[in-house]
Amino acid sequence: MKTSVSIKLDKDIKEQATQFAREIGLPLSTIINANLREIMRSGEVRISLEPKIKPVIWEEMKKAVVDYQVGKNISQALKNKKEVMNYLELL
Repeated sequence: MKTSVSIKLDKDIKEQATQFAREIGLPLSTIINANLREIMRSGEVRISLEPKIKPVIWEEMKKAVVDYQVGKNISQALKNKKEVMNYLELL
């Protein structure tokens, strides 16, 4: 059974969402229903289309790249568990 829901949206958001729905060939109601089903199934609300890296993680990644470029904080290649354990014991 289908039912109607009336919600208030910013005009530009509705227009953008409608355009997006047209571009992917689905009615806006289908996209909304699919998202609501996913929220009920997972118990999570996902806002973006792509996962985003938190700024603090991004900053750490940039530091790691700089370290790598200058040869800092780089371990030797380790081939097996014993080599890993020996290396960790030396730290």
